[in-house]
Amino acid sequence: LAAGREPVPATLTAKLRVEKRASGKSVTVVDGLPDNAEHLAALAKEWKKACGTGGSVGTGSIELQGDQRERLREILAKKGWKVKG
Repeated sequence: LAAGREPVPATLTAKLRVEKRASGKSVTVVDGLPDNAEHLAALAKEWKKACGTGGSVGTGSIELQGDQRERLREILAKKGWKVKG
């Protein structure tokens, strides 16, 4: 498989955590996602819009500005995903 083209499984388990940046700001990190650039970009766009915040896509993870865990739990539950953290 080419980099960033990992297949997306039907059921996913997303790991949520909040990290403090050196700037003192917190970011919500959604980890444990498949390394699929197109899929992650689409999810990031959807979640940023739903949370009304900025964010970025990493390798197998998405970061959203601020503590978005509660809102993300609802969004992920609607998708039928399991959520840890």
